[in-house]
Amino acid sequence: MSETDDRGQPVLETWRQGDCVLGEQWFAYRIDPANPATEAGQIAAANGADLAEALVVGLAVTSQTCDIVRDDPASPFIEVSPLINVSDPEYDQIAKKMRPRYAVVPALAKDRLVADLSRTMTVEKAVVVRWDRVPGWTEDGETRDFAEALARKRSRPAFPDDFVRLVGGLQARIKEKHNRNSPEGAALQSLREIRVQGTPSWRGAQVRLHFWFISREPKVEPGLEQSVEEWLKRVQPTGRFVSIDGQAVNLSEMTAQEYVDSDRLDLDWLSATRA
Repeated sequence: MSETDDRGQPVLETWRQGDCVLGEQWFAYRIDPANPATEAGQIAAANGADLAEALVVGLAVTSQTCDIVRDDPASPFIEVSPLINVSDPEYDQIAKKMRPRYAVVPALAKDRLVADLSRTMTVEKAVVVRWDRVPGWTEDGETRDFAEALARKRSRPAFPDDFVRLVGGLQARIKEKHNRNSPEGAALQSLREIRVQGTPSWRGAQVRLHFWFISREPKVEPGLEQSVEEWLKRVQPTGRFVSIDGQAVNLSEMTAQEYVDSDRLDLDWLSATRA
């Protein structure tokens, strides 16, 4: 890449994972002309096309920084995801890493813009050098959080269908109460994450479930413990799931083995599988 900034540096050398371009951008994707799933797809299909373009408010770069700045003819592409506006409650959930479909872009927090990681396209680096770069973050911890969001989107488990049905009531309750000004809402605000383990395995004929409701606070508050008791009442043994228990803890009270043997639950957690 030959274009340079006002200091004479190649433009792409200033770009990093999580940086953005703002303003009207077109996001392209392949469609099934016989059954388009979106309005943009319907318009494209009506015009005899199998490629649709949707207008978005901006794009976030999701490629790793080392791949962005590499000046290599064999690596001419960069991955991007569209930016979307979300409500304040949704933004709060995403910022607390409860919605792995999305990633917070710290520099755009005031506008409640997040990256929609469920959609990705590639653009040539020659296009990116013409964009006005908007830094996505300013601190090292923020770029680690963005990278973690990308990794979590790809690595989250696909839970068995019967487990998905089992925890539907708990999921609905968390969504309903998460931003409420109530003791239960405060308990949810104090959560770092929820994890669950199926013993002896998720595919066993009989499975024992244990939930960990992990507090952000150094000391677990009584309000969280009381809420956990109520939440667990919404998950009753049935079918293969012969016993269900759980507890409110902080990270120091979990063993490393318990943490790695369990799976994280998010508000987007229930990706069912037919395995």
